[in-house]
Amino acid sequence: MNDHRALRDAFGCFATGVTIITSVDAAGAHVGFTANSFTSVSLDPPLLLVCPGKHASSLPIIRKSGVFGVSVLSDAQRAVAERFAARGVDRFTEGEWVEAESGVLLLEGACANFACSLEQEIEGGDHLVLLGRIQSFRSADTRDPLMYLRGRYA
Repeated sequence: MNDHRALRDAFGCFATGVTIITSVDAAGAHVGFTANSFTSVSLDPPLLLVCPGKHASSLPIIRKSGVFGVSVLSDAQRAVAERFAARGVDRFTEGEWVEAESGVLLLEGACANFACSLEQEIEGGDHLVLLGRIQSFRSADTRDPLMYLRGRYA
């Protein structure tokens, strides 16, 4: 099975939400990326997972700091999603941000925000599964989520 495009297209049939994953280094510099590989895992203990590519530039900082944030984007935040998917730009110039106790930035106006500590890391092919223990969260049930389907925002 070497038809990566066909497999990507098949995975793309599953509509997902869009998230921004953030972290902070020891000097206080913030990093982040757009991800749609996110899901709840457990209520007790409170756990979630995200799956960044093994070569994500933010990954070493997440590993070293042991903390990350997840902002589940609303349908009004497409420009933020696109900015965080781009390379070579200051990603934090779009949107309004609030700092969690851990120092990670969380996006205001998101459908939900989670501040997590890195609980476990699992190898998963060309990606990693990061299991996060939720330290704090908030949600806004009146916002519609930004969706991603068949390689496009929906």
